Amino acid sequence: MIDAFRRTGRMTGKCLCGAVTLSIDGDYVAAVGACHCSKCQRSAGVMWAAFTAEAEAVTVTGEVTRYASTPFAERAFCPVCGSNLWLRNTDDPSAEYEFMPALFPEAAEFPLISEIYTDRRPAYVPLSGNHRTKTRAEWEAENRHVEGDMP
Repeated sequence: MIDAFRRTGRMTGKCLCGAVTLSIDGDYVAAVGACHCSKCQRSAGVMWAAFTAEAEAVTVTGEVTRYASTPFAERAFCPVCGSNLWLRNTDDPSAEYEFMPALFPEAAEFPLISEIYTDRRPAYVPLSGNHRTKTRAEWEAENRHVEGDMP
């Protein structure tokens, strides 16, 4: 399903204050996935939504602060305005970036194609549309995760 949304091209995004610029010149997925795990909720304030871009296509300009949110992943943000920038696997230098869509004006047109940890979704965040969904148990049965989603 993701292959239908793969694109090659250029996009530029920036944080709220403009201190960090993110440029994509290459392959990315023009579709968004949402996560409702407790780490994502706490990090983003409601849920995490992201689209992916190939590492070799990404250029980051400006100072970025990285936080190791798990033993195998980092979350990055602007140290000036605090904007969330990305989530990324740190075990693999070629791992894709999972970018916050609102940083890129073009991403406002991207459809929602997946939603995970749906059994952890707050009542005030119903997402509509026809997209794939997985509960915590379904997602964790197939993917590496941090044991014991935060209380």
